[in-house]
Amino acid sequence: MFERQKVSAFLRVWALVKKERLQIVRDPSSIIIAFVLPAVLLFLFGFGLTLDAKNIRFGIALEDQGWAARDLAMAFTGSSRFQTVVVPARQELFPRVVAGELKGVLVIPNGFSAALYTPAFPDSAAAPLQLLTDGVLPNTAGMVQNYSLEVISLWAGLGSQNLILEPRFWYNSEIESRYSIIPGIMALIMALIGTMLTSLVVAREWEQGTMEALLSTPVSAFEILLGKLIPYYMLAMFSTFFSLAVAVGFFGIPFRGSLLMLFCVASLFMLSSLGQGLIISTVAKNQYVASFAALMSAFLPAVLLSGFVFEIESMPTFQRAVAAVLPARYLVTCLKTLFLAGDVMGILLPNMLKLAALGTLFLGVTLRHTPKRLD
Repeated sequence: MFERQKVSAFLRVWALVKKERLQIVRDPSSIIIAFVLPAVLLFLFGFGLTLDAKNIRFGIALEDQGWAARDLAMAFTGSSRFQTVVVPARQELFPRVVAGELKGVLVIPNGFSAALYTPAFPDSAAAPLQLLTDGVLPNTAGMVQNYSLEVISLWAGLGSQNLILEPRFWYNSEIESRYSIIPGIMALIMALIGTMLTSLVVAREWEQGTMEALLSTPVSAFEILLGKLIPYYMLAMFSTFFSLAVAVGFFGIPFRGSLLMLFCVASLFMLSSLGQGLIISTVAKNQYVASFAALMSAFLPAVLLSGFVFEIESMPTFQRAVAAVLPARYLVTCLKTLFLAGDVMGILLPNMLKLAALGTLFLGVTLRHTPKRLD
């Protein structure tokens, strides 16, 4: 008897899965969300969003005319990051900084070359330099400072016998922002797709009047949940690996982790994301309201509070607390680790456990709010 009940439950779930599969095939919007939307977002953000600064308008006050000072100025003029203006006195540059024409100024004062190579001063700390940046845009000012120090460090390592520097950038030796942006975009896509796909499912049933017919059958709430979850889970996973292929094949982003670990991370995240979408769809009962709620609860938090763009550690306490219950926050960390570092289990496992906990919570809430009968 018990075995017959299990077979009967399996057949009911399988029938629901087939129904949803046919719905996916007949409704092109699901295919568009799963495959066209990731491609559009990857190309749009991959080419349009960058955290790198190029052609920075930069000024050099070359007050010292020694060989070392002129050579340092040439190092800046030869850098692709800067559009450099060289003048003999700092007073000529300060008004241009105030006017916003220059983002930074390097002052090479008189005596720089002599102090750099004088035996009495064994290192370059005795040779003063002054670096000024426009702080109106703090992020740009920080990049100007970092790029300037990079040029100075490389020049000092090559041009000074008193100083040897060996800079190292782990996991992203080219300092390319897209290496961090593309994994973050993948997390954004997965959050949007997982929630958007399922947010319309139950709402569509209510709008089309088929939910009443479904609830009149012997199908349980858990079986309805499985029948809705399985097809869209498979569609979302196909979309995830499609995004991976675009990121690696087209953008050339290195993927140092294993496909198995990516599958595990994506599966745990999809449990929470699909569960979140089903909650929205069950409560909203309207596709327009459900799509808007999915956008507000998945897309915007994933952009602002996941660590995709802004560092979570630098956020106020309240925002960090909200980010702690956001699945995309842990997905971003896992994806960046898999892409740039590999299967670092000390980072992946704690985040995967949190994803599993959130997925269990969201699916439990969904099951609780899934109607079992007609009111």
